[in-house]
Amino acid sequence: MATKLSIKSLTSNKSRSLLTVLGMVIGIGAIIVVYSAGEGVKSLILGQVEAFGSDIIQTEPRVPSSKTGSAKDSQSSQAMAQGVQVTSLNLDDLDKIDKLENIKGSYGAVTGQAQVSYGSESVRGMLYGVGANFIKIGTFKLSEGVFYTDSEDRGLLQVVVLGSNVKQKLFGDSSPIGKMVRLKKSKYKVVGVMAKRGGVGVISFDDFVYVPVRTMQKKFLGIDHLLSITSQVKNLATAESTAEDIRLILRQRHGIENAAKDDFRVSTMAELMSTLGTITNAITLLLLAIVSISLIVGGVGITNIMYVIVTERTAEIGLRKAVGAKVQDIMTQFLIESTLITMLGGLIGIIFGIGISYLIAIVARNFLGLAWKFSLPITGFVVAICFSLVCGVVFGLYPARKAARLDPIEALRTE
Repeated sequence: MATKLSIKSLTSNKSRSLLTVLGMVIGIGAIIVVYSAGEGVKSLILGQVEAFGSDIIQTEPRVPSSKTGSAKDSQSSQAMAQGVQVTSLNLDDLDKIDKLENIKGSYGAVTGQAQVSYGSESVRGMLYGVGANFIKIGTFKLSEGVFYTDSEDRGLLQVVVLGSNVKQKLFGDSSPIGKMVRLKKSKYKVVGVMAKRGGVGVISFDDFVYVPVRTMQKKFLGIDHLLSITSQVKNLATAESTAEDIRLILRQRHGIENAAKDDFRVSTMAELMSTLGTITNAITLLLLAIVSISLIVGGVGITNIMYVIVTERTAEIGLRKAVGAKVQDIMTQFLIESTLITMLGGLIGIIFGIGISYLIAIVARNFLGLAWKFSLPITGFVVAICFSLVCGVVFGLYPARKAARLDPIEALRTE
């Protein structure tokens, strides 16, 4: 009976009901979009990181700290962001790591920037100094030529491998193999071209120029340290123990007795993936908190509309109470009305959110070239439905209580 009366009341003023529903549609739709976009960003980032290979251990320098756990890593990141240069890793460290039983191969890396030119064409390129093992580790491939060898690296030969975008800008459709490009007033022979690769975030590997790491150290940067060491394990099942072996080797080499004083950080790919997953989840929750504001605004609108409805129907409420309707009956009727409004808004909002999420995925894939995965996590639907129910009850409770407590005699006098 209460449900029929509620539906009749809502359909008697369709325009007002639809405007009330609109606030919930926007809020619930935003929840679906946030969860879908969060999953899309997460799959995009993790997919790009996974492309390096799941059997990778990454070793990087960090600023030593007396703190422990995530606090010391945070302090290290802040210090490096402020320009603190850490020179704790070098090629001798790499050689020691490379001799571990479970290490298949490793390469060191440094970075820099330079103008790369050929004839009248030039481009500002990111120089990526890496060892010859780079092409053997992960999923990077060549589209032309070869990658430089370890002997060319050790001999400080002036050879380069071009990223696909750099090659296209300098040579167009012609082959650059064997031709000389100019880097920092010196000529370098092009021996290979990397296959199109994309990137991680705003960094594109297709804009890189790959240079032998020793050549980069001595002829470009004038340094003898490394920014990172990437190692590939033979047996993924023992990656964690191998990472611990690397820590022990580096502590011994660097004269470190207390782990809190480590001037390096060793991470398995599983740890990196877990950290990235935690970050993307935190961003999703932050966006969800922001979106909830629109739901509160929509809920306040429902309260106002329900308050108006109670005022308009004061005489009706008085009549119902006069013929025997109980407080619970009146309260249930108005709670059902507010819940129906929010559930209808939730349903339309879910459909609206799915459409917007799908549109975002299409734009990301077809126009931005991102490997964006269209995903609708069940968590998003559960949260959206729960929000609808809670809003219906919470924001309809006060008007329902007001209606239920009306004095029937006073209410009938308003007729």
